[in-house]
Amino acid sequence: KACDVTDSFIFKEINTKLHLRSGFLIHVACVCAGHNASRDVVTLVKSILFHRRNPLHFHFITDTVANRILSSLFQSWMVPSVQVSFYDADELKSEVSWIPNKHYSGIYGLMKLTLTKALPAHLSKVIVLDTDITFATDVAELWGIFRKFTDKQVIGLVENQSDWYLGNLWKNHKPWPALGRGFNTGVILLYLDRLRKMGWEQMWRLTAERELMSMLSTSLADQDIFNAFIKQNPVLVHQLPCFWNVQLSDHTRSEQCYTEVSDLKVIHWNSPKKLRVKNKHVEFFRNLYLTFLEYDGNLLRRELFGCPSPASPQSSALEELDEDDQCYDFRRERLTIHRVHLYFLQYEDTPTEDGTDITLVAQLSMDRLQMLEAICKHWEGPISLALYMSDAEAQQFLRYAQASEVLKNRKNVGYHVVYKEGQFYPVNLVRNVALKNANTPYVFLTDVDFLPMYGLYDYLRRSVVQMDMSNTKKALVVPAFETLRYRLSFPKSKAELLSMLDMGTLYTFRYHVWPKGHAPTNYAKWRTATTPYKVEWEPDFEPYVVVKRDCPEYDQRFVGFGWNKVSHIMELDAQEYDLMVLPNAFMIHMPHAPSFDISKFRSSPSYRHCLNTLKDEFHQDLSRKYGSAALKYLTAQRNM
Repeated sequence: KACDVTDSFIFKEINTKLHLRSGFLIHVACVCAGHNASRDVVTLVKSILFHRRNPLHFHFITDTVANRILSSLFQSWMVPSVQVSFYDADELKSEVSWIPNKHYSGIYGLMKLTLTKALPAHLSKVIVLDTDITFATDVAELWGIFRKFTDKQVIGLVENQSDWYLGNLWKNHKPWPALGRGFNTGVILLYLDRLRKMGWEQMWRLTAERELMSMLSTSLADQDIFNAFIKQNPVLVHQLPCFWNVQLSDHTRSEQCYTEVSDLKVIHWNSPKKLRVKNKHVEFFRNLYLTFLEYDGNLLRRELFGCPSPASPQSSALEELDEDDQCYDFRRERLTIHRVHLYFLQYEDTPTEDGTDITLVAQLSMDRLQMLEAICKHWEGPISLALYMSDAEAQQFLRYAQASEVLKNRKNVGYHVVYKEGQFYPVNLVRNVALKNANTPYVFLTDVDFLPMYGLYDYLRRSVVQMDMSNTKKALVVPAFETLRYRLSFPKSKAELLSMLDMGTLYTFRYHVWPKGHAPTNYAKWRTATTPYKVEWEPDFEPYVVVKRDCPEYDQRFVGFGWNKVSHIMELDAQEYDLMVLPNAFMIHMPHAPSFDISKFRSSPSYRHCLNTLKDEFHQDLSRKYGSAALKYLTAQRNM
């Protein structure tokens, strides 16, 4: 029956080709560790989802990093008829850590040997894939090959397409033993229950121990051990047609695997050169890979025919919305679940031990990318950035970051991609992604258009101690200024900034279009202040502040332009945060073209009407949440 999640097979012959009838659960396993592999595996998953007609269950053996990234990604991706399970690679390390391995994959390159132990005992069969695989057909066709196994066969592999195991690549090249050319383990069909019954765990260990006595280490990780085992037990292997693993490393015979495009099933980029590998058809393969790399993952959320998914809380909430409501689109946006890929690039940072560390938190889209290098030069501390981008833009960003000397040398910047969907910029949702993924006790909540003063990171850390932030509820205000010049000789001190202010090179932020936003900072007092001073909340105040990481999140009903920061400061005030202006801190807004959302705000009366409606509803929610303490916000709004 359709959508059954058993491991049964139902086949039918159509035009002499074997097809798996849709509805049966297919299990796919991958070992995935680190930031780069977590990014690569998404392209593999997209290629599988694009072609599939069956429910899928992905099994990921992951380290802590990959678990965090992929669990968040799949939870927010919400692909129908897809299950995902994670298994802790740390618990498996002891199984393989005794094996010396020269392969760049390290200890994780050996973990496919442990799958009979790692995966659930009830799981009888699984397709095992490397992360650098691209599917060009329905994975169900590969799953169907299990039916062709003889009673004795337990593993399905494609022959290795390089001469590695023939031992003739260079003088004194001594590979591990293999049957003929050997087999490549980038694509494996594992008959788990048969392997368990025959004592696989003990058998591969004995093989490895025996060969390591002379070989001393593996060169190709698990592949060497699989091949040595198969040489001793050739009856156990089912050789797959080579188009199920077209290996695009140098020196391969992959071109003999196919005569036309329709023959291609699986492409394996098993070379450190990846897309730069030598193959006369590499341009075709590269384009196929890039198609999935930049493919809009939202389109893969489609339901499988005949496999309806249970109603989600989101779909139920959507049904309750009134489509005739003038602000329907705004309300719908709030319910949109955006795909999120945390730590899109390598990230390494350990918060300082003194408990004063601060993460700069900001969000941006593609049109602000040029600000990143400058911010990194001005702020040496950790940074958490959420980037609102399409799949294709995320790849552009990746290329930009990898080519930038400044960015590629900074490992303490967490880049979190929130994928585009819908017609509004979900600015507060994107901010919250950056905020929630800061790893320090304190956060500096800013916008990417601002450059912090040089030395602000250290100054703020000292201020955290001076203001006893760990024991009090304070929001430290960093006064904001702006320049209208694209090229600015950035002030190196407060005195220099005041001089530029007097000369008209700098201005207090938005003094000419939105003075209410920062007037409570009291710039006149700041000019001569030498100690922090408290200011009171006023309507529309939206300063940039340093607070504890566990501060309230931004209210996600506010999308696009308007009130997204104002509402946050209002909630800080409702929670009785003291707003303290720092006397020797400043930040400068750099000029840029108006955003698309501010243009909509200025040109659309209905946009402004809906923003006012959302403001009213926010005030009501604030009153319900904080009681009489929130009445002043309603009063202030009415007076305005």
